[in-house]
Amino acid sequence: MRNIKILFVSAILAMSYSCSDELLNNSGVSGESQPTTNLTSAQLEVGAQTNSNIPAAFVNGMYAQMIQTGSGGTGGHDDFGHKSYDVFSDMLCGDMALSRSTFGWYRASITAFEATQDFTFGDNRQVWRYYYRIIRSANTIIDNLGGTDVTPTDADSRYNMGQAKAMRAHSYFYLAQFYQKEYNASEPILPLYTRVEPANLPKSTAQEVYDLIESDLNEAITLLDGFNRGSKTAVNQDVARMILAYALGAKGGRDTDVAQLTQQVINAGNHTMLAPGEVTNGFNDVATSSWMWGIDLVPANQLGLISWWGQIDSYSYSYAGAGDYKAMDINLYNQMPTNDVRRAQFFNNPASGRNLQPLLKFYYSPAVAGTNNFFSGPQVGVTADYVYMRIEEAYLLNAEANARAGAEGAARTSLKALMARRVPDASYIDALSGQALLDEIYLQTRLEMWGEGKSYLAMKRNKATTTRGANHLSFVGVPIPYNDERMTFEIPQGEIQNNPFINDQNQ
Repeated sequence: MRNIKILFVSAILAMSYSCSDELLNNSGVSGESQPTTNLTSAQLEVGAQTNSNIPAAFVNGMYAQMIQTGSGGTGGHDDFGHKSYDVFSDMLCGDMALSRSTFGWYRASITAFEATQDFTFGDNRQVWRYYYRIIRSANTIIDNLGGTDVTPTDADSRYNMGQAKAMRAHSYFYLAQFYQKEYNASEPILPLYTRVEPANLPKSTAQEVYDLIESDLNEAITLLDGFNRGSKTAVNQDVARMILAYALGAKGGRDTDVAQLTQQVINAGNHTMLAPGEVTNGFNDVATSSWMWGIDLVPANQLGLISWWGQIDSYSYSYAGAGDYKAMDINLYNQMPTNDVRRAQFFNNPASGRNLQPLLKFYYSPAVAGTNNFFSGPQVGVTADYVYMRIEEAYLLNAEANARAGAEGAARTSLKALMARRVPDASYIDALSGQALLDEIYLQTRLEMWGEGKSYLAMKRNKATTTRGANHLSFVGVPIPYNDERMTFEIPQGEIQNNPFINDQNQ
């Protein structure tokens, strides 16, 4: 697999332009100053007409930001790109317990909900800054290719435009999920940037945000027709369809469309669900057949302690091994059948103090010896890969959408296809219907996707209430509904102070 950081750097060096790091990595956060540079979007657009490396370089740079430490604008060890917010969201919804806290990461701001109740906390700005930074990169690519209303004529430009629009939609979707309690079409929620130039904009309504998400993704699906990506780092048609399915599912009322999109992904046959023996393989290799979207990490990416693996992998010289234990919520674990192969993913020894850590779901090295060191020895830097999306998500979301649409037979078929790989006998699904079927799909989504950042999205779609088990450090036994204010972040203080439109809207 290619190293996207190397691709990005080499492509930039190949240009006849001098692109400053400020331009490439500026957050694009409204309320903050725009980059000062001699290279304007108009110049890049002209350059892109004669040098196809320019948009390709920016596409690679956009993906590079997904793994970049500090991309949320902090020096925190919980700031390492998109996977940072997989941890945030799994903790907010309660499925991931911080069962021991030695170093303090996530303790007050996330697990005790202090950030989501106080706009001055930096976590609010971190989430905001990261996704708007991706949006700015996507808008730079789109501007370079002629603008959001242009359909490029050559194949490479179409594919670059498709990826940029899909990533713009992906970021707006996560912002909408993180900053709105639930879909309310008329509620102003986010500034909506579709090009690079504006310094500040007021909040657009949820309907306007979701309309752009849907439009971008439908266009991306068309533009990416025929795209054969060089690695799973890139968004292709299947990934774009899944992002659209998630967005329509979150909005509600589009169950048939969600079912059709996910069925298209399943029918494409490009990926195979994990076999029983693969569920304890560490989830560390992008070549795994079930992975639809992910990245091949190599030492040159220079990721170490400040990384998703640094926070989750209990076998490495990292936080999860040294005192900040992340574990499955014990109430959730206890709902898993004793003959479910996924039970083996979690360390089940209450007397150990490390109970329900994902020792065999996520681990950094096949050695599993507790000696992996990010900083010295033969493996300097993270080489275990990041997963963003798996084919199992398509089956689960398909089952959920079909159940809501009244197509219960199709829902049972999709759920049973997964569960036949997780338990010896999945025939119990045949008797499920109505709310019992929906409850089982939601439960299996939480069990299957634990630690992968999808439980929060499922909680909101299912309008669920979660109650933290005894292995959490706070709010044990407290029922917390999906639309509780503690479940969403606050518009950050800097945005309110520096964006006059937001300041006025918040009066």
